[in-house]
Amino acid sequence: MINVKTMSSEEREILCQDIRERILEVVSKNGGHLSSTLGATELIVAMHVVFDVQKDPFIFDVSHQAYAHKLITGRWDSFETLRQFDGMCGYTKPSESDADYYVAGHSSTSISLGVGAAKAIALKGEDRVPVMMIGDGSMTAGMVYEALNELGERKYPMVIILNDNEMSIAKPIGAISKILSQTMASPFYQKIKAGTEKILEHFPESATYMAKRFEESLKLITPGLLFEELGVEYIGPVKGHDLEGLIETLLIAKNLGKPVIVHAQTLKGKGYDLAEGHHEHWHGVSPFDISDGKASKNSGGAKAATKIYTEKLLELAHADDKVVGVTAAMPSGTGLSPLIEQFPTRFWDVAIAEQHAVTSMGPLAKEGFKPFCTIYSTFLQRGYDQVIHDICLMNLPVVFALDRAGIVGEDGETHQGVFDISFLRAIPNMTIFAPRNENDMHAAMDFAYNFETPCSLRYPRGAFLDTSTDEAKPFVLGKSEFIQKSKKNILFIGYGNGVGRAKLTAECMDEDVAILDLRFVKPLDKETLRKCASEYSHWYVFSDSAKMGGVGSAILEFLAEDGITGINVKSFEFEDEFITHGDTKLVEESLGLLPEQLAEKVKASFSK
Repeated sequence: MINVKTMSSEEREILCQDIRERILEVVSKNGGHLSSTLGATELIVAMHVVFDVQKDPFIFDVSHQAYAHKLITGRWDSFETLRQFDGMCGYTKPSESDADYYVAGHSSTSISLGVGAAKAIALKGEDRVPVMMIGDGSMTAGMVYEALNELGERKYPMVIILNDNEMSIAKPIGAISKILSQTMASPFYQKIKAGTEKILEHFPESATYMAKRFEESLKLITPGLLFEELGVEYIGPVKGHDLEGLIETLLIAKNLGKPVIVHAQTLKGKGYDLAEGHHEHWHGVSPFDISDGKASKNSGGAKAATKIYTEKLLELAHADDKVVGVTAAMPSGTGLSPLIEQFPTRFWDVAIAEQHAVTSMGPLAKEGFKPFCTIYSTFLQRGYDQVIHDICLMNLPVVFALDRAGIVGEDGETHQGVFDISFLRAIPNMTIFAPRNENDMHAAMDFAYNFETPCSLRYPRGAFLDTSTDEAKPFVLGKSEFIQKSKKNILFIGYGNGVGRAKLTAECMDEDVAILDLRFVKPLDKETLRKCASEYSHWYVFSDSAKMGGVGSAILEFLAEDGITGINVKSFEFEDEFITHGDTKLVEESLGLLPEQLAEKVKASFSK
């Protein structure tokens, strides 16, 4: 643990420089989040000077910007293993360090967590103050305002640091805002304000009215109007890289004994010239050369599933002006950026608002448009009620295109896309299918485009495992497709990217096996499955999804309902546990899911 409290101002400035150099050194080798965490360095050092991480809850929103926090709290050497298998997580993680108060990987949870911590502190009668750091991007989510709404009523003591590295909220205010903000942050102003409020309690109503109108008129030209109206004290904007100024401001905020937002303006990528400013490229990076910023390696290989999706959706959008789409703060990651650029009135990025993204597509479908709701599998979890209540209940033809389905690698537990089949399968009116390769993706999207009720298709991060280029057959509702048949008694059932895994496993076998591409998990191809039951007694299920409620579960339900016996079903889906971070191949190896490992499991179970 680095004791920043006892350091001089000069020593703290040197520490900030050392932290940035350490972050650059490791992230350039391992990959990870860069620009935001470089920009938050002084904020985090100031947090550790003013607050006590041993007792005060330190809560980071998303926590991708918390690398400096990890370095200060005894993880300088182990930082070398950042995002590596069996190494340090890229997000805060209490099992990694007591200094990490809460797991965080999805955005906009910090203020709710802070309110919960403050309630516990109040009930226990303890002298502790929650401190949260939240980025301006996370302020676009409704959950933030739900928390602020209660906080403004309850008035729990806490400090919220708004790390503003690209908001335009303060730009039109200029010098007046700066003067007012500096004044508002001073102990003198806070003392006068509190004294004035107390005195006004004894004044006539007319004087109180005039004084309040004067104060409100000042707020109208400050960025704090919204927060003050919600009942939360506002200080700022302040310079996010003025370390001593930040320490002074946070001390004031802490001692107010009420909820306070400190609005700090920072520069993304601070300290690394190539990354400074609003460059989306530097938010999350693969390994790169520090000297020129160029990627250290080129993945090459087969085309990414996301790119295939983008190209096909562009084709559909050009052919039909009724094709529309939405994403939630992931235009580049989901491949929607080109569509937003070419069709800005038909494709939208609604910021970090998955609930709104889902619900807003409902009326478009009702009005005759064809919406493609393009979201990472892990983030659709945040719009689950809306999928049920606003789309499926109305039986509207919205397409849910779920990117990053399956293991996503270094982002780990909070981002693995493993639950979508399980939670969507339970919803009436929802149809669920998946392509296995590039040509299959085209066919799947053609089906989705023409389908007249809600549907979902999933595809992996990176390339499909199945790289075959045979012309795909059209998708037909509830119909599977045999890849190969066999006279042996073994049937591999693949779903989506699981078909590629089944094919690779079959290549590791000493004998031929039958391979069925299920294509649809809802509805199932019951007719084909009945025929399979008469030909094969050993079924093995391959799907990059949770086992509980997944593809294997759907097949077992069918067999039970149909009264079919004598079939041995073994699923190679993910067990009932969260999947760690790290290189995808190493993670799969730890789970026993590499093709050669699966082949051995098949041989072992079949020989019993």
